[in-house]
Amino acid sequence: MLLSSPDGNNHPFSYAWVLGIFHANIVYTTPGSKDFQSHQIKFLWVQWFDVIQHHFSAWDQHALNTVRFLPMANEDAFGFIDPADVLWGCHIIPSFADS
Repeated sequence: MLLSSPDGNNHPFSYAWVLGIFHANIVYTTPGSKDFQSHQIKFLWVQWFDVIQHHFSAWDQHALNTVRFLPMANEDAFGFIDPADVLWGCHIIPSFADS
């Protein structure tokens, strides 16, 4: 769970399932580089959930948000995020009766 980007999304949060936790040692070699020291960058590989539209006002109705996985064929179904942007300790409760 993390705050949504201000790109027009009507929901204040984005939800994702963490598939992997990674780091990469990167060397910047752009024309403005001052040295060739490696820098460690940490990132998460995630599968995004889609907030079901008719539940956007869930807090007004004293109900939890309802989410589902984006279809795997969707080009935005998977992504990478900075671990610093994540709200740790979030738990999504399955609702199999609503499937």
